Amino acid sequence: MRIAIIGPHPDDQELAMGGTIALLARQGHEVTLVDMTDGEPTPFGSVEIRARESSAAAAALGGGIKRVPVGLKNREIVHTLDARYRLAAIYRQLRPQLLFVPYPQDAHPDHLAVTRIAEDARFDAKLTKSPIPGEPCYPRRIIHYFCSHLRFNFPATFCIDISTTMETKRRAMECYQSQFYLGRGPSEQGAIVRYLETINAYFGGTINRPYAEPFASTEMMGWAGLDQLVVE
Repeated sequence: MRIAIIGPHPDDQELAMGGTIALLARQGHEVTLVDMTDGEPTPFGSVEIRARESSAAAAALGGGIKRVPVGLKNREIVHTLDARYRLAAIYRQLRPQLLFVPYPQDAHPDHLAVTRIAEDARFDAKLTKSPIPGEPCYPRRIIHYFCSHLRFNFPATFCIDISTTMETKRRAMECYQSQFYLGRGPSEQGAIVRYLETINAYFGGTINRPYAEPFASTEMMGWAGLDQLVVE
């Protein structure tokens, strides 16, 4: 399966669903991380540093995972027709069957705008007689991941067991030294990584597994069978 994971900034995908990304890559799916911005400026980063970190994080998650930049401006993402068409052109290039996008409730304007852009670009990508380059396509499923700046109870509809890939996710998150470690006091270094481990342990407990990542779907999910359902 071809899967595109849309992130407002490099590191959002890894933070929210790095364990699932590693699992999907292990299972042989074609996984692409689509970075809407380069994530800069930040206090201890630069365009070059973020590029090295995001490349290392993708490699840590598994061989064959690609990253594609969209080129929008960090902190200034706006839901416009131009932004939608840019992303729709990437959909036409990648032809994903499944999209992961941020959950549409957040304090960060970039995250909110990216969700709208990603969802609308899905519709735009199927249009004929449009200025969007490439052949029309329509990704069949959208799933929302949780990488929110709000502290709220995630209204997840299902979880994916990442017990076998939690350590891989941790290594990928640790690639972002400029974001989670540099310039921070001893007690704050890696605090976001530990916070997410706690969240993943909590959701793991909801399905009787050590670690899990939560997801939400507003569209009906279809299953060909129950062989992958966690029931113990």
